[in-house]
Amino acid sequence: MKINFSFDSSNHVDGEASIQINKPIFEVFSFIGEHFYDNYPKWAVEVIDFEPLDGREVFVGSKAKQIRNENGATVESVFQITDYQPAVKLIFKGLTAPYIHSYMLESTNDNSNTLLTFKFELTEIDMFMRPFLKLIRSAIEDGAEITVENIKNLVADRDSE
Repeated sequence: MKINFSFDSSNHVDGEASIQINKPIFEVFSFIGEHFYDNYPKWAVEVIDFEPLDGREVFVGSKAKQIRNENGATVESVFQITDYQPAVKLIFKGLTAPYIHSYMLESTNDNSNTLLTFKFELTEIDMFMRPFLKLIRSAIEDGAEITVENIKNLVADRDSE
């Protein structure tokens, strides 16, 4: 009997979370999309240094460099905006690390609330990390939940400023 082992490092792990925000979609997208380079470090609290590389305007192709504290390890990466549709979505992809962040927005029927969905994809996993897939998946899912909660709280706090 032949046993087949998969050593393909292209398998990915993702996590997704959604949250209802009691603000109109244009207001939520303004915070997430239009002012992304100002606000991203506010909701991604693990970011310890952040630098837009193509100015402060958000557009498809614009790049940024970030340094994150991930469980005590300092991790640097450069990413690029790959999809930017005002009031609909913002997606960026790591150029120096294998990840994708997606922020998708939907308006409710009365346009007073927004459903925000955040998805994080780790697009490649090194073979030596395979035994830890459950732990990695759990951390990604927890991180997605924290991300949408942080954004909701920050958008709500804008009223008190």
